[in-house]
Amino acid sequence: MLTSLARIAMARPRAVLVAALLLMILCGGFGATAKSHMVGGGYLTGELEAVQANQFMADSFPDGNPNIIVMITSEGGVNSPESRAEAQRITDLLTADPEVTGVQSYWTSTAARPDLAAGLRSKDSKRGLIMATLEGTDNEVQIAANALSAELNGDRDGVQVRTGGMAGTFADINRQVEKDLLVSEAIAIPITAVLLVLVFGSVVAAMLPLAVGLFAIAATLGILRLLTMVMDVSLFALNMTSALGFALAIDYSLFIVSRYREEIAAGRDPKAAIARAVQTAGRTVVFSGLTVALALAALAVFPQPFFKSFAYAGVAVVLAAVAASVVLLPAALMLLGDRINAWDLRKPVRRLLGRGESAPKAPQDSFWYRLVSGVMRRALPVSLVTGALLLFVGSPFLSVHFGTPDDRMIGTFASSRQVGDALRSDFNADMASSAVVVLPEFHGSAEQIGAYAKALSAVPGVPAVLSSDGVYMNSAKMAPGIAAMAGPHGAYLSVGTTVAPYSQEGEDQLAALRAVQAPGPVLFGGAAALNEDTMDSVIDRLPLAGAIIAIITLILLFLFTGSVVLPFKALILNALSLTATFGAMIWIFEDGHLSGVLGFTPTGSTDLFMPVLMFCIAFGMSMDYEVFLLSRIREEWLASDRTSAANTHSVAMGVARTGRIFTAAAGLMAVVLLAVATSEVTAMKLFGIGLALAVIADATVIRGLLVPALMRLMSTGNWWAPKPLAALHKRIGLEEEVPEAAAAQPVPEPALAK
Repeated sequence: MLTSLARIAMARPRAVLVAALLLMILCGGFGATAKSHMVGGGYLTGELEAVQANQFMADSFPDGNPNIIVMITSEGGVNSPESRAEAQRITDLLTADPEVTGVQSYWTSTAARPDLAAGLRSKDSKRGLIMATLEGTDNEVQIAANALSAELNGDRDGVQVRTGGMAGTFADINRQVEKDLLVSEAIAIPITAVLLVLVFGSVVAAMLPLAVGLFAIAATLGILRLLTMVMDVSLFALNMTSALGFALAIDYSLFIVSRYREEIAAGRDPKAAIARAVQTAGRTVVFSGLTVALALAALAVFPQPFFKSFAYAGVAVVLAAVAASVVLLPAALMLLGDRINAWDLRKPVRRLLGRGESAPKAPQDSFWYRLVSGVMRRALPVSLVTGALLLFVGSPFLSVHFGTPDDRMIGTFASSRQVGDALRSDFNADMASSAVVVLPEFHGSAEQIGAYAKALSAVPGVPAVLSSDGVYMNSAKMAPGIAAMAGPHGAYLSVGTTVAPYSQEGEDQLAALRAVQAPGPVLFGGAAALNEDTMDSVIDRLPLAGAIIAIITLILLFLFTGSVVLPFKALILNALSLTATFGAMIWIFEDGHLSGVLGFTPTGSTDLFMPVLMFCIAFGMSMDYEVFLLSRIREEWLASDRTSAANTHSVAMGVARTGRIFTAAAGLMAVVLLAVATSEVTAMKLFGIGLALAVIADATVIRGLLVPALMRLMSTGNWWAPKPLAALHKRIGLEEEVPEAAAAQPVPEPALAK
């Protein structure tokens, strides 16, 4: 099939490239508005108890669960004329907005309910709060929050106004993610172009992977816009899938162009060189793409839109990168022919330095051959020391604490972050973290509600409980109740908190609240309950996702290599590499050791969504290099006499022929990912830095040390498969052809004989 595609592309190269250009323009134009149709977050699903509690509130008590908070600050105090005037202006504006319900503020509560007003005033009386509920879908709420933030935020007559709350937080994050995408692409594209020139020497050769990468970005935008028409797509997918598609397209193009140049250097004519490059590197690209795509497809087992959008968009983007590499490149290479090496910048540099043309270096004389030969001479100690080092680096992951993100994901320049910081430090209770306890269809007595509120107020860290029967503090009724907190559809209670909802203390407090005997069926909502329910939902499905990825990897690598040993080796090494990566991420982000350098705020917890997403992507990209390396090792092995010495020689030659290429590919991918890490959003920093480290470690420590050491220890056992499976592999027809000049000659082991 690959050969047929290559022949079609070579037969009509101009038509293929013109069609690709038109498709690129179409996808780019269609996808230009994709971000305006995406949703922020995407962490919640209707099956969660906390979401059901919030939905009950939205349906039955729309005024009781505010999602936007406006904070007014004045050095003259909340009761100054300037503060009162600004508060009145904002209250009138919110009240007149048809999308806003349940407006309540410190200033309107002062006279009617001074006991409630105290909770809306800061400890130093310089800040007051206005709270309201924005109605609509997630996307509608974010659009409305964006508009309100733009209208309200600012300083007027010495009064500072800032918007926050859940709606304000996601509005700020969404705006920042959009800005960061432009910045990351502005950084990644020119640096990638320079590095490609350094790798190839030739400007023409360097531009081909870059062109395919730009095609992948345009295709990504079109794919994302198409998906927004049928499902919720997380805004985070915009940056992440764009970076992934760009990086993979460059990687795959690099493999194919490098193999083409190698075949040209070996004396093949352009047509034969293209065919050989597609048969070898192209085959590797297809298997690699399948592995990455299917690893991302495993995300679909999770119910959250965040994961599902990455599953569907990620698979489509990877397949687009593969298709572009195996179809567009043959067409471009057919037109270029020998001119692939045109504009070689190394020649003028050598002339400038007074150096002659460098002689081609045999693989046996390369740095990679010498390195791998040295590693295989000491295979056992290298395996033990390197494995122990990776486990040590991964050890911080044993103390990981998962939590869902909050406003601290974004920098202090954001208004929602400023509101969140003030709520955590300057108020008696964090109004954004209060628990909502819902009693659907409750029609009992006020005394029952009062007894329940009294018991809840006795839980440590609860400053007050508001109910229809009364306001309770430390098991004592301090003020009359709020009649609107009970109605024909049930009742609800608001439980304040002084502890961080995503901390261990927050989890313990939620458990204590759940343990209190309720007067009827009860649902818990609020930040802590959302966090716990979401974490449980994700963790419950982790074994299934892991099993799917493992089975897919084993099957694909068996089909690729014909061995049952190498797939298990790949699984173990990938798990070891990812353990080290996640340990480093916990040390950096959760423990906050590099927070000052990287510019983020450590929260003592890690967003569970990022490690799960990173695992699937990093696992797929690790298999990318594994497949590429094994392809060349196996090519050497098939041309040998299949002895132990031949295995060792094949490993050394395979790494020698590919080491420079997959190291360059890893460097280019790391540049793209580190460009994403320039984001002002912590989740994007974690994503970019974590995957960059995973890619670099995989291309150096794993492929340069552990793979050759273990393949030397396992010797010819690397290629073993039970006879029935070996026969099946031959029948499937995935046996790679032996190179034309190859013969099953005895292979010496010169590097290890030294």
